[in-house]
Amino acid sequence: MAEQPAQLDRNRWLALWSRLGAPQNGVDVFQQLAAAYAEPARSYHTAAHIADCLRQLDWSHDLARRPDEVEAALWFHDAVYLPGASDNEERSARLARSSLSEGAAIQGVSDRVAAMVLATNHQTPPSDPDAQLVCDIDLAVLGKEESEFDQFENQIRQEYAWVPDATYRSARAQVLNGFLARRSIYYTDRFAHRYERRARQNLERIVATLSR
Repeated sequence: MAEQPAQLDRNRWLALWSRLGAPQNGVDVFQQLAAAYAEPARSYHTAAHIADCLRQLDWSHDLARRPDEVEAALWFHDAVYLPGASDNEERSARLARSSLSEGAAIQGVSDRVAAMVLATNHQTPPSDPDAQLVCDIDLAVLGKEESEFDQFENQIRQEYAWVPDATYRSARAQVLNGFLARRSIYYTDRFAHRYERRARQNLERIVATLSR
């Protein structure tokens, strides 16, 4: 029997929406997110990725200063995803801000969540500890077991299936080398302790393959 695709957890989302003080639009926003993560062009940036991020948050919940806002950022961080676009995170951040504002969330929540979503472009190291945690959770896949990491890489390639192989290999190697160039891939000690060594092994191995 074929494995069923992961589904977003509606009850978990609605409970979070309520804790954020947003009395309106919770079901509508959930349906919008569910449709986004089920888009046919996605192979990795799906509900399964969000479910894994939420498991990582459950494991590191005590590190968050505002855990509900961290969780909201994870739900929204890949809501807009067009492979090759440079503004996916910016557009996802705008969606987070507008959804929370229209839902009448507690003052300040929408801006903080949007800032954490924007941090997942992984371009500038965030100074906010909660944004650092969101980024670490998003990158946890880099430090997974070799088979899971390879599945991730294959799924990313599927999302860029329209890109010629030589072009993709060069661009992907550049992205992954950017992570290897960091002093530490992860910002928090907990994620670094659990994932840093294997993440570097995975990245070095795949970069060598891409460079052949």
